[in-house]
Amino acid sequence: MPFARHGLREMFLAFLVSAALGAGVWFLYPPASPAPFLLFLFVLSFFRDFNRPVPADPDAFVSPADGRVTEITDVTEDSYIGGPAVRIGIFLSVFNCHVNRMPWPGTVEYIKYFPGLFLDARHPDSGPKNESNALGLRDPDRNVKMLVRQVAGLIARRIICTAKTGDTLVKGQRIGMIKFGSRTELYIPKDRVGSIAVKVGDTVYGAKTILGRLK
Repeated sequence: MPFARHGLREMFLAFLVSAALGAGVWFLYPPASPAPFLLFLFVLSFFRDFNRPVPADPDAFVSPADGRVTEITDVTEDSYIGGPAVRIGIFLSVFNCHVNRMPWPGTVEYIKYFPGLFLDARHPDSGPKNESNALGLRDPDRNVKMLVRQVAGLIARRIICTAKTGDTLVKGQRIGMIKFGSRTELYIPKDRVGSIAVKVGDTVYGAKTILGRLK
């Protein structure tokens, strides 16, 4: 199973801590000495990074993250889209893969970091109030903008964005990750949304699950 390179430090530290705890437990009660390595296995599972098939449907926009859909709401998005939009919020628990991906092909036009709070990422207010990073992309062929917002949660304290302004990326391509529990939001201009293919409570997978289709 491949692992995200952004987690190399955490995986190495988890191994050292698990080994030290395992050695200490061995002196006290040898049969229990493997137990601390569960911490190492948990950290490994968090940073797993799957290769995913991307749907061939040319009108479909895909999920930017693994997790559970917690919100599908009409909003006004002024920072990049500049008007009415549909916001799809996805909660990523500590058991999900936390790699973020492009929901649609396009050129990155806008990246902005917002300092903020660390509310529970399942709450809709976490999007505008929590620490976050917004990435705006434009597809000139379809004349459409989309915005992906990486939102820190109660536990997550580090957002990584590997995309840069001017990058031209394909649908499903990796754009970063949020460490240890978070929220990812996708904003699509309301007048370009043809249909939504998911509902609140659905489990989705980054690059693989179709969230909806453009007009």
